[in-house]
Amino acid sequence: MLNRWLIALAGICLQMALGAAYAWSVFRIPLSKEYGWSITQVTWTFLISWFFLGCAAFVGGLWMKRAHPRVVAMTAGLLWGGGVFLASFSANKLWWLYLSYGVIGGIGLGMGYVVPIAVLVKWFPDRRGFITGLAVAGFGAGALFSAPAAAWLIPHVGLMPTFAYLGVAYGSVAILAGTMMRNPPENWLPEGWTPTASQISQRSDRDYTLGEALVTWQWWAICALMSVNTMSGLSIVTQASPIFQEMGNANVATAAKWVGVIAVGNGAGRIFWSWVSDLTTRKVAFFMMYLVEVVLFWTYHGIHSFTLLALATFVLVMCYGGAYGITPAFAADYFGPRDVGSIFGLMMFPWAFAAVFGPLLFAYLRQINGNYIQALYLIAGVMTAALILPIVIHPPQGRKRGDEHPTGAALQAEAEPLSPE
Repeated sequence: MLNRWLIALAGICLQMALGAAYAWSVFRIPLSKEYGWSITQVTWTFLISWFFLGCAAFVGGLWMKRAHPRVVAMTAGLLWGGGVFLASFSANKLWWLYLSYGVIGGIGLGMGYVVPIAVLVKWFPDRRGFITGLAVAGFGAGALFSAPAAAWLIPHVGLMPTFAYLGVAYGSVAILAGTMMRNPPENWLPEGWTPTASQISQRSDRDYTLGEALVTWQWWAICALMSVNTMSGLSIVTQASPIFQEMGNANVATAAKWVGVIAVGNGAGRIFWSWVSDLTTRKVAFFMMYLVEVVLFWTYHGIHSFTLLALATFVLVMCYGGAYGITPAFAADYFGPRDVGSIFGLMMFPWAFAAVFGPLLFAYLRQINGNYIQALYLIAGVMTAALILPIVIHPPQGRKRGDEHPTGAALQAEAEPLSPE
């Protein structure tokens, strides 16, 4: 049997290729200058890709129930790399940029994003928080390489050829990593592992189907937790380069470099907060993360030092990334790992609306006000109100029809580990 850590490594590489999409802010100013497109028009490209990411994640989750994860992952890599490559033909054609990078690329992002998550929660029931954080850390850190690469390529080979080179690179890495994706044998558990009492108390008493999960208020609460965090964090991520230039007085090269640096925060936050959620609980980790963001968003506009601005942005992006590390484990804990691909994948659909609406409103308020103050206050207020969600949420409990002892089968399966096939 292939070592589960090799599968995890391949999942990280796949996510890094997909997470290169976070470097979009590097393209914003060059596209505006070259073709006269407004901030909002250019931002729409990223938002369209994120919207289709949310929609396609559910499709990818459902498809994995019928096809091998390898097939879904490789198809996703082809669509993402192909979409970016096709964007190289979008000179003076904004609609083509939306279609290629936004729609085609976004579908590839969503289908690929859910694969390592759904696969690895099955391979690592003993480290759900950490492994989902690690799996999506690559996605958050994707811009660490793609942002500097794009910033170097644009002046050396041209804006449109840059999309072609990056598309080939993204697609090649994603397809190669996708060949390693596979599920463990049925009912597989790590040899010698027994769940702790704390783990059992924070997990549902059985596996839920997608339909059963949808009628619980916990499913919607987790959706809201991730969506609000996405609305706030993605607003900063999509405007990171302009923020550094306007609020921190950085030049273009420095801003691009720091877009790559904060990508480290995106990836590190996914691992750090997921690790915190394993030590505490998913709900406690979410509350702590939200509290940090609330304080920073209320005070962000008053930061005038570039060093402090970069530090605050790094921490905000860590919290933004943290939600992506915690939420898949949250879904697996509360609804079971069996159908987590489709259950978590569908959570990405309402997330997609937040991913579009939040950054678009943020960019619009910046454009009409000439600064970010009003937009920052709005985000701070919404996140302050959302602090109630991690306080009230708890695992769903209910007996499966025909089961006289609802927790018996589920707890027995977790308490008695099986040897690998």
